[in-house]
Amino acid sequence: MTITRAALCLAVAVFLQTASATALAQGSAPPPPPLPPKLEPLPEIPPPPGVAGDTELEPQVTIVKKEGETVEQARVNGRLVWVKVTPRHGKPYFLIPDGDGNVALRRDSLDTGLKVPLWLLFEF
Repeated sequence: MTITRAALCLAVAVFLQTASATALAQGSAPPPPPLPPKLEPLPEIPPPPGVAGDTELEPQVTIVKKEGETVEQARVNGRLVWVKVTPRHGKPYFLIPDGDGNVALRRDSLDTGLKVPLWLLFEF
């Protein structure tokens, strides 16, 4: 026995019509969900005791712009921590001082963690 496409479409249409009529005849829509309890804002969290903004531990950042190049220096307690150089053309890089205060190491970022291979797949 072969079923034609028209007969199959007619059978599906009849099934959908009876299913929707049955759903409407069974009852009305389910009741709406209950309203959530009245919410109140949380109080402000006080800072931990004994931890105040220590001005000696905050880095002092000096920004110098010259000839299209920006040089940022960060110092903590007067000791040079890092220097970020942003050239006019190209990527910014960091200079990290060694123990004597001489700038000896150049890095593309300050991250010292695990380095995994990264490949650029798409760029817009």
